[in-house]
Amino acid sequence: MALQVDIITPERNLYSGSATAVQLPGTEGLFQILTNHAPLMASLTAGTVKIEGAKGSELVAIDGGVVEVSGNTVTVLAK
Repeated sequence: MALQVDIITPERNLYSGSATAVQLPGTEGLFQILTNHAPLMASLTAGTVKIEGAKGSELVAIDGGVVEVSGNTVTVLAK
């Protein structure tokens, strides 16, 4: 089972797709989300979101925001 990842800014959708893991720049440090992760809300700092999928890794730069993990859905509301 894969994660559904959406990274959204007020202006546009930066990323939408599936992944096996997502690494995020939390305000307390880097952390990773895997499939079947417990529900979570966390604040994010400026940095890079690393999305690992079947086609390799993708990097998305953000200026901070929040992340919500629910089920196997990861939603990043970025600045």
